Amino acid sequence: MRAEEKLPFLRDCLAITIPEGGQVILPVGAEVYLTQAMGGSFTVYYAGRLFRVHGEDADALGKEVPPRPKLPENADDEAIEHCVWDQLKTCYDPEIPINIVDLGLVYECLLEAVNDDKKRVYVRMTLTAPGCGMGDVLAEDVRYKVGQIPRIDQVDVDIVFDPPWSREMMSESARLESGLW
Repeated sequence: MRAEEKLPFLRDCLAITIPEGGQVILPVGAEVYLTQAMGGSFTVYYAGRLFRVHGEDADALGKEVPPRPKLPENADDEAIEHCVWDQLKTCYDPEIPINIVDLGLVYECLLEAVNDDKKRVYVRMTLTAPGCGMGDVLAEDVRYKVGQIPRIDQVDVDIVFDPPWSREMMSESARLESGLW
């Protein structure tokens, strides 16, 4: 495993175990190796295991908390949808340094009016493997990040396995980056 940066936890911090998805508290003073910092979330290596730290807890690692997404005033549906896709591109599998859009995991993203000002977002997505333990974590990441967008009232995520994911669903840049041709 390539460790990029050794850091101490500055406070107790909730983390998610990879790949199981369980929650644990990593203690203040624990020295971890930051292995991935993408999309505002962090993957750390500690005590022989990988853990995911949410962006809201960046300060526990001495990092800056990522800014919330913004919309132009009076944004139309097209601008809101563009912002939703931008947020989806900030969602990363903690083990794979490619966002879920470029991985080809997002099959559908629909906006629906709740009222004049609020929108509901429906995301249909898959995982790289049906047994992936990070499915709930990825779905919650999508709900959280898309839900931060102003005017988004509700985010529903459906994880499906039909059609099954294959590397052909990846963007060309993702295949180049991962070496999966």
